[in-house]
Amino acid sequence: MSYGFGRFSSAVISENKRGFAAVIPDIKCISPKEGDLLRGRDPVDTAIYLVHRGAPAISVVTEREHFGGSPQLLHNITQRVNVPVLRKDFIINEDQLSETAELGAAAVLLIIAITDEKNLFKLYEKSIKLGLEPFVEVHTSEEMKLAKNLGACLIGINNRDIVTLERDSGGASRTAELISEAPANSVLVSESGILSRKDAELAVSVGANAILVGTALWQAHDMGLMYQSLRVGLLRNDCIL
Repeated sequence: MSYGFGRFSSAVISENKRGFAAVIPDIKCISPKEGDLLRGRDPVDTAIYLVHRGAPAISVVTEREHFGGSPQLLHNITQRVNVPVLRKDFIINEDQLSETAELGAAAVLLIIAITDEKNLFKLYEKSIKLGLEPFVEVHTSEEMKLAKNLGACLIGINNRDIVTLERDSGGASRTAELISEAPANSVLVSESGILSRKDAELAVSVGANAILVGTALWQAHDMGLMYQSLRVGLLRNDCIL
């Protein structure tokens, strides 16, 4: 079921038309690998700050047990920023989708690795009916094939393995391996393991329209400068027009 681009994808495409890959900050309180990321900072204020620094969209992790998030955090951010917001969580049922829409998100993460194909198709179609843009996450070639069969327009390539809570050391090379298998004209986001401008440049050079970055921003000495350093220019023919 293909449906075209939603608000989240459109924000990425608009940044591409300005000549840059979109840098999407990930508001994540805890990293299972790195521990506490907030270090006393307010996640809502941080989201607002990053939008002021130019973020065209925001990602919010709402999973509580391993990542320290909450649905309330998502609501607090969607009420305070004027850019589309992605909800990241382990979404496995339609009630979670309804909640996501009520909390004001523009897009919702659907992770292929955590559900079966039948449920994935059901969640994908329900998301669209609720006005949510499905952000389909893949980590393997087989999952990319399924995303293509699904008709996904917005695809995230997770450079790390979510099944192990991203404790592995995967990086942008995973994006480089998989991106040629992606559906034509889809919006492609390289997620996780983007720790430096060099990583961002690799992901963008192989065709990523955006990078989604959390830990590197939170651990930077100056988050604003780090954000700007990850903003990589595109070749003109990399843009979706």
